[in-house]
Amino acid sequence: MARNSHSRSALGVVVTAAWAMMASCASEPTAQAPATPTPGTAHMNAANGRSNPTPVGAAPVAEVRPKDLVAHGETRVDNYYWMRERTSPAVLQYLEEENEYAKKNLALTGTLQEDLFGEFVERLQEDDMTVPVRSGPFEYYSRTFAGKPHPVHYRKPVGGAGEGVVLFDANQLSQGSGFFSLGARVPSDDHSKIAYAVDRVGRRLYDIEVKNVTRGDINRGISGTSGSFEWSKRGDYLFYVKRDPETLRSFQVWRHQSNTPPRMDKLVFEEKDETFSCGLRRSRSGEYLMIESHQTLTTETRWLRADDPTGEWKVFLPRETGHEYHVSPVGERLYIRTNKGAENFRLVIAPLEAPERWTNVLRHRADTLLMGVDVFDKHLVTRERRGGLVRMFIHPTTIEAGFQSFEIPFDDPAYDVSLTGNKEFATRKVRYEYSSMNQPTSIIEYDLDSNGANVLKVEKVGGGFDSANYVSERIFAEAPDGAQIPVSMVYRKDRADGPGPLLLYGYGSYGFSMDVGFNRTVISLLDRGFVYAIAHVRGGQELGRAWYDYGKLSHKMNTFTDFIACGEHLVGQGLTEPGQLYGIGGSAGGLLMGAVANMRPDLFHGMIAAVPFVDVVTTMLDETIPLTTFEYDEWGNPNEEDAYRTMLAYSPYDQVGAHAYPNMLVTTGFHDSQVQYWEPAKWVAKLRATMTGDSVVLFDCEMDAGHGGVSGRYDQLRKRAQSYAFLLWLQEAR
Repeated sequence: MARNSHSRSALGVVVTAAWAMMASCASEPTAQAPATPTPGTAHMNAANGRSNPTPVGAAPVAEVRPKDLVAHGETRVDNYYWMRERTSPAVLQYLEEENEYAKKNLALTGTLQEDLFGEFVERLQEDDMTVPVRSGPFEYYSRTFAGKPHPVHYRKPVGGAGEGVVLFDANQLSQGSGFFSLGARVPSDDHSKIAYAVDRVGRRLYDIEVKNVTRGDINRGISGTSGSFEWSKRGDYLFYVKRDPETLRSFQVWRHQSNTPPRMDKLVFEEKDETFSCGLRRSRSGEYLMIESHQTLTTETRWLRADDPTGEWKVFLPRETGHEYHVSPVGERLYIRTNKGAENFRLVIAPLEAPERWTNVLRHRADTLLMGVDVFDKHLVTRERRGGLVRMFIHPTTIEAGFQSFEIPFDDPAYDVSLTGNKEFATRKVRYEYSSMNQPTSIIEYDLDSNGANVLKVEKVGGGFDSANYVSERIFAEAPDGAQIPVSMVYRKDRADGPGPLLLYGYGSYGFSMDVGFNRTVISLLDRGFVYAIAHVRGGQELGRAWYDYGKLSHKMNTFTDFIACGEHLVGQGLTEPGQLYGIGGSAGGLLMGAVANMRPDLFHGMIAAVPFVDVVTTMLDETIPLTTFEYDEWGNPNEEDAYRTMLAYSPYDQVGAHAYPNMLVTTGFHDSQVQYWEPAKWVAKLRATMTGDSVVLFDCEMDAGHGGVSGRYDQLRKRAQSYAFLLWLQEAR
């Protein structure tokens, strides 16, 4: 995921006078040690008039080393710029002090954390097995075992009885690594070899290894990749994507010949435009390999027949600024999802040798976003978003000839649905997974011949969970400019009337829509009286492309005012109050937390900001940092003065002010490749030096993790227990 990894109306931008005043404060004061409260007492948060827990000991005070940052004739003073020196003893010591301070205070909730962790594990089906997925003559599946942090991956012949052959035991592969992630696993067409990706650091730089399933031997040596790779049809070549070692931009495609050393690999494509990244995929039919160059607004795709791996790559449609397209080639026909002349995308077909000669088959609709098209040999599946909800339609591949289509029905007021496990091209079945905020995930297979849905598996939830005890709703909050912001929420039926604790999640960037699936850990909050809500703010794509367009670049402030409007609406509905309202977001959602904390600190009692992207201006001015050039079309290019001013007005680090803040738990990973660790480290240091009041600010830097946090399901659950315990600690203190 990125800083986290797609009918226009004049919705406008709202900037309050108070916010405009804050935007004029470009420099920061000298750090001073915050007052140390007396242990065992509570203190008042002037931001919302509620009591806060009292931290143990004095918070770390970061050394001030002023650095002038000059842009557009203006000087910003960054007292903590030095924290980006990753190997500096002073930086490592400061991070250690922060971790010790956080550990000491979170230890106050140790019993509660253990209770929460126990509840999470009790609901978890520790011994479990995925639904087998057919690929060629085999079925692939994985199993988890009680006490084991990682899954074990198997395969067996289609219809075969008993346990299959172990392909990868991630528990064994992870030994000796503080972090471990097993990425994609792709078999060759004859299934004799399987290429797989591993990350043992957390920086999303993958090594690619190839296992000969028959002999059991493994070939290694391909490193520094994005984890994107594909086989040629005969399995004699493996294509893979390399990252730039400095910026981590995926920029080169290499060809590796089986049974040769990686030093002999050949570069077949380099994306020279620094605002673009590239990836690899193979058509579902298996006939074509494709290199996709992309950035926020523009796509360009090259193709090569998978049975001609040393042939010449050709471009489907040359890049054209603002044109995003996705090609699904089948035989000599192309199915193209395109936004050309269609803000919410449409579907066209074209001949392989004349990809510019389009026939329109699914027209553009102002009220419907065409999210994706999956093409099979006799049918295709479209995923569409209307009214904020995903809808799924099945069409014949002869879609242009008076086709008959039908919709797969879904009943919940809000839900999450996505295709899964559809590896076979020649099939009459469509498999998808479905869940809602109070309904566990089901794996369902729709049979096109019988027009019936077969439930293959329903997620088992232990601990006495009964979905009938919980209610899922969708309501709308009105933004300052009149936009109606969807809010999805879940709570217990027997929750007491009147204001109570409420956790509000938000993201709002990159066009990522926050669909509302089942979250088994949040039940522990619901059972303690919380409402859990998701604010579908602009910057996502829940209500179409315009919902995204009016939440980025010069309209980015809408994301923050939308979230504030949702919080105010929930308070106005009597569901919560400022002393019991909590916010949570990660990555670009951490930016959301930081901006809202500056704008409306009085509205929230506490916040959790995970791997937060908070130093927007400085990061986007530095082209050596991963993702910077690739994301100009999301945030703007601050080398242009108008974009600089817009970003400066909301950048959380730049807008830290001398006022009370909500209590905060800020987390990061030292090896984070998306948001560098120093952004939240600097932000926390500046918050402590600048804010008034006695709110608690804790900073947890996981030294063996990256953007996705710790690896291993039990460690992940412990981190979740820590976060929830922090919220309950705040709630108890009030």
